[in-house]
Amino acid sequence: MLICALWPVWAAAASPEEVHFPSLDGTTLKGWLFKPASPAPHATVVALHGCGGLYATTGARKGELNARHQAMADWLVGEGCAVLFPDSLTPRGERELCTQKIGQRRIDQTQRRADALGAGAWVLAQPWAAPQRLALLGWSHGGSAVLAATDATRREVAAQPWRFALGVAFYPGCSAALKSGYRPATRLAMMLGELDDWTPPGPCIELGQAVGAEVNVYPGSYHDFDNPIGSVRLRADVPNGTHPGQGVHAGRNPVAREQAYARLKELLREALR
Repeated sequence: MLICALWPVWAAAASPEEVHFPSLDGTTLKGWLFKPASPAPHATVVALHGCGGLYATTGARKGELNARHQAMADWLVGEGCAVLFPDSLTPRGERELCTQKIGQRRIDQTQRRADALGAGAWVLAQPWAAPQRLALLGWSHGGSAVLAATDATRREVAAQPWRFALGVAFYPGCSAALKSGYRPATRLAMMLGELDDWTPPGPCIELGQAVGAEVNVYPGSYHDFDNPIGSVRLRADVPNGTHPGQGVHAGRNPVAREQAYARLKELLREALR
C-alpha cells in the first residue's frame, strides 16, 4: 500500500515547481515543490536540507537538487506524497555552512525553525494539501532543524495552531537540544550512523531516552549514510565534528539506507494515513 494515496501513482523522475513563501522571521524563501499525479488532497512532507544546501555543486546535476534530495522527492512522489524543499541558504546570501565554524555561522537553528514553521503554514494553506497530514523530515543541520521546529518549549512552536504529525531527523546534532530541555511537540524518530564523527550519535541516543523518541542506530554507518551515490570519504574542509580540525567522514551505506527508508515508510504511513 502507498504511504499517501490509495490509488496508483505513475512518475519517472519527479519535476519540481518553484514556489515562494515567508519564513516566520520575515525572509521570503524559495522552495521546490513536488506533487504526485494522484488527485488532491495530498499528504505532504517538508524536507529540510543540511549544511551543504539543496543543490549539487559539481557534475551533471550542478545547480539542481543534489542526488539525495532528488531521490527522496522521487520516492515520496511515487508513494503519493507531495514534498516541499525550502531553501534556507541562498535567500540569505549563503551557499553552504559546512566549512564554517559553528560559532561563526550567520544561519543557525533560530532561522531554520522559522523556515520550517513558515513552510508548514504555507503548505497547510494550499487547496491541494490534506489538513493534519503534514510531516517534517531533515538531514544533519536540517535534522537539527526538525528538533528546533518540534520543540514544545519554544514560543514560536507553541504559538502555531497546527502541529506536524511526525518529525524524522537523519543524523542531527542533538547536543543543543539536550542542554536546552527539548520536549517534542509531536512523534519524533531519529536515524543515526553508529560511526558518525560529524554529529555523533551519543547525544541523540541520550535525548531519545530522555523524551521517549524513537532512535535507530545503523551499524557501520557514517554521516550521510543514506546518500544514493558516492562512497565514504574524509572531509578535511569541515572544522567541526568530534575531532575539530581533523575533518569528518561522510558517505553512503546502501544496507543502512535501505533499512532506514523501510522504517521511514512505516513511520509516514502510520502518521499520514
